[in-house]
This record gives sequence, structure tokens and C-alpha cells, in this order.
Amino acid sequence: MLGQPEVSTGVSYQHFCGLKKTSISLSQDALPMTTLTTPKDLLAAVPFLIGFKPENSIVLLSLKNDAIAMAIRIDFPDQIGADELKLLNSHLSRDSAEAIIAIFYCPEIGQSQNEIISEILAAITEYGLNLREVITVEKDRYRSLICEDLICCPSEGNLLPELIDSRIAAEQVAQGRPIPFATLELLIDSISQLDSDDELLELISSIEPIDYEKDPISFQRQGASSVNQFMDEFKSHGLVKDKALIALLLVRLTDLQVRDYALGSVSAESLDLYFTAWRWLLRLAPEGYIAPVANLFAAVAYERGDGALAQRALDRADSDDPNYAMSKLLRQVFNSGWAPNSFAQMRSELHPKICSELFSSTI
Repeated sequence: MLGQPEVSTGVSYQHFCGLKKTSISLSQDALPMTTLTTPKDLLAAVPFLIGFKPENSIVLLSLKNDAIAMAIRIDFPDQIGADELKLLNSHLSRDSAEAIIAIFYCPEIGQSQNEIISEILAAITEYGLNLREVITVEKDRYRSLICEDLICCPSEGNLLPELIDSRIAAEQVAQGRPIPFATLELLIDSISQLDSDDELLELISSIEPIDYEKDPISFQRQGASSVNQFMDEFKSHGLVKDKALIALLLVRLTDLQVRDYALGSVSAESLDLYFTAWRWLLRLAPEGYIAPVANLFAAVAYERGDGALAQRALDRADSDDPNYAMSKLLRQVFNSGWAPNSFAQMRSELHPKICSELFSSTI
């Protein structure tokens, strides 16, 4: 069966002109371009796209207007059906994609794996999408299935270079991108729960819950203010030492109005701050208080293009509260490949309304 597709959008690989004979240029917003001139360069760039070095995975990249518009990663399945192929192609063809790059990672590619590869490639072609490049990565070797030059792509494949030694990694790190995680498991560990903090739990238990039968507005204002205070301290110190503030924020984020205030507080300029701060808080949050923080982190992760991390954050939310409505909504959004910049539009419409309701003026 097909695993959950992990969609990363808003990727800024620009001016794609075809692999082998010409080059791909990677532009990271306003930062200097990185030029990808070989399959080695492309393979070194993939972990930066999805956040970790893929293993036993299928990575599909859609191209539009000479740019990689979307990266999709799935676990390499044991089998794949027509409905699952249709789902993949619907993602790939979103926004009128013009071509596809397919990369298949597997420790050993035998008959069953080759059958799945053939089914996926045939479905992509039948769907009317052009295959620009197809690469298999088996153990520590890679080869192109399209290149017919045995000197360039021998049947035994070429040795896969170490990511850390690649020019692409050096240029990406110089531009402020972190080195991708070595495995998916390490990516998951990066948002896993730390050891329980008894002092934090005691502080949480001492905070007065909101009585919705009375006027909750003063508590919600307190919660919105705690969001601001938390972010101010995190921006100054890279962490928050005030456990009473952390406890207050965790409790008040269980209120939907406060959570939505926090969701709308982020801006394009503060996106990295909120990403780091919510991930830090997610690792501290005890059982029963994880889902709101996990959803806030998932939203900013997706907006940054970290689709795999966003999906894993929702997994944490589901384990804490399987009925949390926002998790279901965000899962649908992520799986549809919704453009990350749509979050900015949503914030611009939602946040002033929440501020008005809480404070009777925009703050």
C-alpha cells in the first residue's frame, strides 16, 4: 500500500533546462543561486528539499515554468493500486506541471521493485506528464534510467557521493540552510517529547481553567499576551526560562481563540523564529497539551516548505488527541498540496478579526 505522501511546496529551484546536457539553478529566495549541473548535484539537493536523506523512498519532483514547484516523498510501497497512482498524479499535475523528475531509493532493487517503478512511470506518462529524468539509488550507487550513455551511466551505477562533501551542501549551508537529517527517524526525534518536567506539570495544574459559562475574554486576552511574551523572550534568548510563562501558554493554547491568535501572529519576517520556538515548546509540552502546539508548528513548518516535518508534527498531535479538528483540517491542506503562501493570505484575513474580538483593536 502507498504510504502517506509528504508534500513540500514553494520550492525555489529555478531555470530547469534538463539534466545531463544543461543545468538547473537553485535560487533560495534572494540568496545567491546554486547551479545544479549533474545528477550528483540533484541528488545532493533532494535532502534539502525534503529535510532528510531519503531511504527506501520514492521522491517525485514536479516542474513548472522551469522551476521545481513541488516535491513529494512516499515510502517505497510493496504494491501500488490504480487509485493510489491517480492520487500521486493528481498531486504532480497540480498547477499545470509540465514535467516530472522521479527518483527511486531502495536498498536493493529486484523484480518487485522494478515492477512498481514501471507502474509509476507508466502512470505518469499516461497521465500526460513528461518524464524529464528518472534515477534509481540502490545502496550506495545511482544511475539514470533515461541516459543511454554507458560511460556516463554504467549498468552498475555510479558511486553516490557523501552529502557533507558536496558543493551543494556547502553552498546551502552558507546560505543559512541546515544540514538535512541523516534519516527520517532522526527528523522525527527532533520533535519528540523530552523527559517529563515535574515542576512544569505542577505549574500547569495550578493555572485556573477558562470558565466558558462566564465571560472568557479576560482569560483569552491573557493567553494572547502570553504568546507575545513567549516569543519576545525566545527571540532574545533562544529559549524561555520562565516556566510559569510556559505553563500559562500551554494551558491557554487549549482555547481555540488563543490558538488562532498564535496561528495568525506569525509573519514572513518572523517565520523562522516561530518555527524554532514552536518546535522547542512542542518538545516540552506534556500529554494533553501537545495537539495545539503541534498544529502551530505543523503550519509554520509547511509554510517553510518542510512537508515531511509538518506531517510528523500532525502525527504527534494525533497521538495526543485523535479528534483534534485542526489536525484533520491541516492534514487535508497538506495532502492537497495547498500553496504555502496561502497561509499568509489566511493570516491577513483572520488575525485582525481575532485581535478585534480580543482587544477591540488591532495589536
